[in-house]
Amino acid sequence: MAWAKFVVLSSLVLGLPVLGLAKFDVDSLALKFQWQHIDPTLPRSSTYCNQKMEEQDMTQGCKPLNTFVHEPLEKVQAVCFQENVICKDGQTNCYWSKCKMHTTDCHLLNPSMYPNCRYQTFQKDRYIIVACQGNPFVPVHYETSEE
Repeated sequence: MAWAKFVVLSSLVLGLPVLGLAKFDVDSLALKFQWQHIDPTLPRSSTYCNQKMEEQDMTQGCKPLNTFVHEPLEKVQAVCFQENVICKDGQTNCYWSKCKMHTTDCHLLNPSMYPNCRYQTFQKDRYIIVACQGNPFVPVHYETSEE
């Protein structure tokens, strides 16, 4: 439940209304995106995913895959103003980065069960695709990445 605490605390700090957060408005979706996918520091060990997934409270149910982008938030937010592409679900609010970014995929190892989720770490430089919404227009969903 660290995510719920993060949303409430971040909302208080940012001056966002705490009531109504259950509907995950654009502001809370943007905060969730940052929490789950942005880490400006580069991983320095093969155990990065085990540590980071637990630290970010994404081991509840052992999330099978998560991607971290190791770039400044501003660089990732700029993707919202780059090449517009169709999302997997047919929506038209996805954007493809103009340049490759440092990423880490955390793949759940089998067999791996909560509370002992174990992940394999894969680092790659890739183009990312994010869904964007709001005013200001910001990333709210990590769609995929391409080499």
